Amino acid sequence: MNKQEILERFLRYVKIDTQSDASSTATPSTEKQWKLATVLKDELKAIGMTEVSIDEKAYVMATLASNVSHEVPCIGFVSHFDTSPDFTATNVQPQIHENYDGKDIVLNKEQNIVLSPSYFEDLLLYKGQTLITTDGTTLLGADDKAGITEIVSAMKYLIENPEIKHGKIRVCFTPDEEIGRGAHHFDVEKFGAEWAYTMDGSQLGELEYENFNAASASIKFNGKIVHPGYAKGKMINSMYRAAEFIQQMPLEQTPEFTEGREGFFHLSSVNGEVEDTHLHYIIRDHDRNLFHDKKQFILDLVDKFKTKYGETSLEVEIKDQYFNMREKVEPVMHVVDTAEEAMKSLGITPIIKPIRGGTDGSQLSYMGLPCPNIFAGGHNFHGRYEYVPFESIVKATEVIVKIAELTAEKAK
Repeated sequence: MNKQEILERFLRYVKIDTQSDASSTATPSTEKQWKLATVLKDELKAIGMTEVSIDEKAYVMATLASNVSHEVPCIGFVSHFDTSPDFTATNVQPQIHENYDGKDIVLNKEQNIVLSPSYFEDLLLYKGQTLITTDGTTLLGADDKAGITEIVSAMKYLIENPEIKHGKIRVCFTPDEEIGRGAHHFDVEKFGAEWAYTMDGSQLGELEYENFNAASASIKFNGKIVHPGYAKGKMINSMYRAAEFIQQMPLEQTPEFTEGREGFFHLSSVNGEVEDTHLHYIIRDHDRNLFHDKKQFILDLVDKFKTKYGETSLEVEIKDQYFNMREKVEPVMHVVDTAEEAMKSLGITPIIKPIRGGTDGSQLSYMGLPCPNIFAGGHNFHGRYEYVPFESIVKATEVIVKIAELTAEKAK
């Protein structure tokens, strides 16, 4: 593979600001996402892909035709081009650190921003490798421009090396994944694959087909404002009631105290005045029954407060967001088995574990496109300390090629 070309492709992508915006109702949520979408459309055409399209929502799709005579299931690869709204993505200046020595990396000397293995221990996994970081003032965007780089690079490699046999492959690049909408306008029928893989994981070797069941809970506390000098027996301060509610939520079931398959309640925002206070929670659990219990816990606590303070004292709205894709992937476990075999054949140790988060693959799986998640290589997403080992990008590219090859072999 042309590693220099892959590196230059990744650096070119991350320099394009594609930050999404949850407050927008448009798709894509920001106009600037169109720039990379258009670049990708043109690049897919340039490398020789067919059926290249970009729709009115900025979803980019393309086809690599089969080069074998026997029937092979059509498979797909998916990545998103937006970056997180959690941290600025304006004027990304990637930094390249060759032959990493395992010590602190000074990202920004003037602002004393340091990426240190004393805090981010995973850095030590990549001693001797080439790390790509930010300059400490923006996120990097490896989530998920590393995934896009890998898919485009793999398709180009397959086109340039026709001796590698494969069936029909479809690729899709989506907007707004970071705000939970990446699959909302995904045309599964148009995509036409029997199954797909999102290239959106983190550490080298990650292979995931489980994710959280997810819901949001919005709770509004109603108060009453009167002049504080004459408030006795009249004022109702909604912020105090909200604080009381927070105190009765289980602290041990929060992100700070959970790991693995343990679910949580996460208080993501508090906005309040005397008259009304809004709490926003996200609810997560891999187990569907425990997920139901967590939602019911909030409803029961709301009822308790209504009994204490009155029926109109607070309001609650709970909305399901997505579900654990394991339910849809397990019936077609050969999809995961093929990815695992591809990794092992390349000397990569598969790390099969549940995602402590969501993925477009979850929604796509429930839309009829089973879609486990494969590592893209990056670490510390959504912030100034994001980095990606370049060798992991190359390995992920090789995994895509090998999955395509194995799929064709198994179909004989």
